[in-house]
Amino acid sequence: MYAVIQTGGKQYRAEPGQTLWVEKLEGEAGTKVTFEQVLLVAPGDGKDVSIGTPTVAGAKVTAEIVEQGLGDKLVVFKFRRRKNYVRRTGHRQELTAVKIESIDA
Repeated sequence: MYAVIQTGGKQYRAEPGQTLWVEKLEGEAGTKVTFEQVLLVAPGDGKDVSIGTPTVAGAKVTAEIVEQGLGDKLVVFKFRRRKNYVRRTGHRQELTAVKIESIDA
């Protein structure tokens, strides 16, 4: 069984036992979180797929926060030719690792 959830403005395919890195969620390691915005629920064989409009009514995905961390560094480089203007900065997005425990549909 798998589900498509939405969190942090992005969509993720979630299966029980899977660990996902999602946009930062508040909470310590070991905290339970519930994703209410479930866009799709499908059994393992791919038949009887439930697609929401926009979400599946009564469906939720339960997960546990594993750790808080940072993503890979992105380099932001700006320049203007012939104007002696160069700027180099970086950014690391805050992420949260969650382990999917169950999908309730």
